[in-house]
Amino acid sequence: MVSEYVVRTEGDRRRLIINCRAWPTGPDVARYAEAMKEVIGILQQVEADEIVLQEYYERIYNEEQTRMLKSIADVLTRFETEGIWSPSHLGKTTDSKVLAPRHDAVLAVINQARADPFGAYLNLLRELKKETDKAAGLGGGEALEDEKLYLGTVNFMKQAFESALMIQKMKQYLAQLGSIPADRGMYSSLFEVAIKPSFIGSRIFFTGTETMELVDQYEVVGTKIYIYKHPEKVEYLYFINPPEYTLPPDKYFLLEKTKEVVAGHRPESVGFMDMGQARRYFHKVYVATIADLAMKNNISLSVEEKEELASIVARYTIGYGIMEILLSDRQLTDVYIDSPLGYKPIYLVHSKYGQCQSNIIFSDEEARAIVSRFRALSGRPFDEAHPILDFDLVDLQTRVCAIGKPLAVDGTAFAFRLHKETPWTLAQFLDVKMFNPFAAGAFSFFVDAQASMLIVGSRGSGKTSFLQALMQEIPQNLRIIVQEDTQEIPVPALKRLGFSIERLKTRPPLGGVGEGEVSAEDALRTALRLGDSVLIVGEVRSLEAKALYEAMRVGAVGNVVMGTIHGESAYSIWDRVVNDLGVPTTSFKATDFALVGAPIRFKGSLKRQRRILEVTEVKKHWTEDPGKEGGFLQWMQFDATKDDLELFEENLRESEWISRVKRIRGMTFEDIWNEINARAVSKQYLVEMKRQNDIPRLLEAEQTVRAHSHYLLLEEKQREEIGKVDHKSLLEEWRNWVDNVLVKEQLQIKKLG
Repeated sequence: MVSEYVVRTEGDRRRLIINCRAWPTGPDVARYAEAMKEVIGILQQVEADEIVLQEYYERIYNEEQTRMLKSIADVLTRFETEGIWSPSHLGKTTDSKVLAPRHDAVLAVINQARADPFGAYLNLLRELKKETDKAAGLGGGEALEDEKLYLGTVNFMKQAFESALMIQKMKQYLAQLGSIPADRGMYSSLFEVAIKPSFIGSRIFFTGTETMELVDQYEVVGTKIYIYKHPEKVEYLYFINPPEYTLPPDKYFLLEKTKEVVAGHRPESVGFMDMGQARRYFHKVYVATIADLAMKNNISLSVEEKEELASIVARYTIGYGIMEILLSDRQLTDVYIDSPLGYKPIYLVHSKYGQCQSNIIFSDEEARAIVSRFRALSGRPFDEAHPILDFDLVDLQTRVCAIGKPLAVDGTAFAFRLHKETPWTLAQFLDVKMFNPFAAGAFSFFVDAQASMLIVGSRGSGKTSFLQALMQEIPQNLRIIVQEDTQEIPVPALKRLGFSIERLKTRPPLGGVGEGEVSAEDALRTALRLGDSVLIVGEVRSLEAKALYEAMRVGAVGNVVMGTIHGESAYSIWDRVVNDLGVPTTSFKATDFALVGAPIRFKGSLKRQRRILEVTEVKKHWTEDPGKEGGFLQWMQFDATKDDLELFEENLRESEWISRVKRIRGMTFEDIWNEINARAVSKQYLVEMKRQNDIPRLLEAEQTVRAHSHYLLLEEKQREEIGKVDHKSLLEEWRNWVDNVLVKEQLQIKKLG
């Protein structure tokens, strides 16, 4: 056989890829002697760390298996360099009758070694024993000297074989087995390989699972997910087992042929479809194509098998390849692929298990394909002149950031931020102890009383998720304008819940600028002209800060204004907003509250848990530095020893914001205090009912928004009937509604499965 092959470098590995489609035997070095002979022959010519035998699917031989094959190739090269079959190595005699059998024996071992190295080694041992016995029968003289020279050559060959890794591994295996398996069964134990379709660039490995503890498993888009704990690793291991990696050869053939057939199928109407429509359209095309190819090639498939194969083809044609599985797992929050690609597995952050190492090694080939898709979807460039691509993958609710050379010295790298499909709620945060019930009640009241708030924290502190939860406390008779540069707030989901929202998409902070994109500053000024509305800013980064504070100053006597910003305390955001972003100190006073969060590692634990650290009011009567002039009033502060927010109740009597609410709304301090506590009780009651009845869906936005709206309606009913709110009777009536409506509904859904 004469094979086409190429050596590609991925990360620090050289991959020998051999095209096996013309081979008369299968691409399997364990089963087929001709396959092993061909591979070892090529390894005599090139250096490689891994071997890929490529047909309609690929058989991947890992580094150790490649070293075993390479060790035999090196032995053979050594024999050839030495000319081990030449007369000078076969004896001192010139008698052809003596030399010819020795020559044939040596060449037979060498020729056999390419296809059956261990068999060649065993035959060499037999030759050595035969010649040793022969030498023992020679008394001396020239005949013995001649025999000793040949024995030296055979011993040299024996030592060379025994230095080869494959022979060493084989001897260990046979010592445990106690006998030599028939045919080539002994090679199967050493060459168990990974198999994958040839059109998939990424590699998946499953090694070492027998030493790990399986802690969880579930399914995502037909793919099994396994979470392992390794006894010697800090992070958990996140292993996927996609169906496309465990198919029989005939199905791999169908996948490859289907992909070839539909490669050029691009009807004009598809350009006007959204992603969901396009997927449905192509899925039908793929099912029909697979059915036709299966019939022509006499391959029997069920309807379910055709659907499964069509889904796989779609994933690697109009989808995002292996990344689609990860980006469909809504238990993940972040996925990271570092450069150089092909060197280390993908890392990700799991909402339950923290940072995990996956069993996926992303390739340059797959990266090029996915970057091409991202460029097409975003309409933005990605090259050396524009080494940053930052945009929103709407169909998978994911923010994508890709970087390349010259910014990323080692090549393309990716970071994906996955957004929760349904928005977080105050009750869900309360359930995971991000804050206590009183804080939940206070946050709800802040929104109702139209406070201007900044959600403060580092990346990963939950700022945007917290902002989403606060948005759900906005009465649904108010219009909301949301401004974001990357679409992280689930506006469609909030609209389905009944909120009236207008979304403004602004120019991203990174990457190329698309045609017609508006700056955040201009968008904010436009938002102020769009009528009476609640204003939500996804993240305050730079020049838009001035416009935001203009909105806050206008909104201070109108509607709530909220935004997120990076920082670690109320003072740190004052310093950043005023000194870095150029907002006048007088404008900063338009902020009513800074709500500061952070991921906490309790007692140095490796696990991070989100907590609200600080609830601080920004007072209005100071001039230059709020830190020095008492411009901050702390309502609550986190105590890590208690894992709780400590309330400074005495400070509330000094609150300028409460004084303003009392004046504007005609409420007493007791009215405000009772309202905050009643809202706190309502949030906590939902958590208790969720835990008591084991119905996590009770805390999802669909239910909590209904619960909050019902609470507000009951309040309004009391105001109309008795002129005030009686929180005791209000909560009693509200609890009865929750028990008899929400809880019963969720229990019924749970019962039906």
